[in-house]
Amino acid sequence: MKIFISSSRRGLEEERDSLSGLISALGHTPVRFEDFSAQTTPSREACLEALASADVCLFLLGPKYGYTFPETGQSATHDEWVAAQAAGMTRLVYRKLEVDFEPAQVDFTRIVQAYATGVFRDSFETTSELQTKVVQKIRELEAGTSPLSFARLAEPPDLRWTTDDASINPLAGNDVPLLELHVLPLNFVGHSDRELEQLSTSLVRRIRTAGLIRGDIALSPSRAQDHVAVSVPSGKPRSWDTPQPGEIAEVRLYKTGQVSTRATLPKDRLGSILDPEALPQQIADLLKFVGALNIVQQDRIVVAAAVACSALTSVDRFNPHQSRHSARLSHHSNFTLRTEADESVTLAALGTGAAEVAGPLSRTLVRQHATVR
Repeated sequence: MKIFISSSRRGLEEERDSLSGLISALGHTPVRFEDFSAQTTPSREACLEALASADVCLFLLGPKYGYTFPETGQSATHDEWVAAQAAGMTRLVYRKLEVDFEPAQVDFTRIVQAYATGVFRDSFETTSELQTKVVQKIRELEAGTSPLSFARLAEPPDLRWTTDDASINPLAGNDVPLLELHVLPLNFVGHSDRELEQLSTSLVRRIRTAGLIRGDIALSPSRAQDHVAVSVPSGKPRSWDTPQPGEIAEVRLYKTGQVSTRATLPKDRLGSILDPEALPQQIADLLKFVGALNIVQQDRIVVAAAVACSALTSVDRFNPHQSRHSARLSHHSNFTLRTEADESVTLAALGTGAAEVAGPLSRTLVRQHATVR
């Protein structure tokens, strides 16, 4: 494979140099602008031509945005992202942690992380960590097989459902249907009080780094005996009859290592919507969001989902431009939809395998809603 390495060199010198040799050692061909010979074409054109000939584009997101070309108003990396996206090229994205991003790079990173479909995203702190993750991903690409592996659980996991615990509810009293997603690492001894306290101080930063929350939204952390939580208020206020996409409402980290997210469902003036087409993407985005928090590291995890206040939802198509004129709500009293946590899956469910895991979860929730009508 020809693997194009795309990034600004400033702030990523060591990482870029190490990946070139690593890719060659694995039997593939690295492509980067440092290795281009003198050419008559401008460097921007040369980079885009080299990108077009590659099989994979590996993006490194570091602190610097890079030189802005006057003809596009974008950096070389930004231009290469647009070209790779338009070509449907396999893209691997690795974001460097614990560095300060300049404003233009923050904006570009938000664009990259908002485009989830078909993109593998991860993060790193050290060059050795980046190398390990790149090797693993290249091996997966070589195999051309699903990165997921499922295994039946011998006994029910110790999973905490936030539908059973209203101690911290950012939407209390509003009866807003919430989609909750839980990720529980297996064979993990749990976090000590000291570790949980340390994680509580970094959780807000991790949430912002993951890219699904706008930078101008204030986050509210809190601490309970067995978990820490961060409430996420809704974005810009909208009219009651304006269709609204689903948004993250809360993130929790338990002492057991479980990471849970809650999000609103898409809704219009007639209520919340379980959209069979949009729900898998929302769940996949939440899985990748949990992965981007860079907290769960165990090889195998349990993933489960639920929808609370289900009687206030209907199975329908969400139109972001127009509210529905009618909706069929359940005639039953309020109930909760919940998937069965009866198997484990590899950690790739929080990255490249997110869409594959999200599909069955969403179909189960929609099917359960239909049976209780």
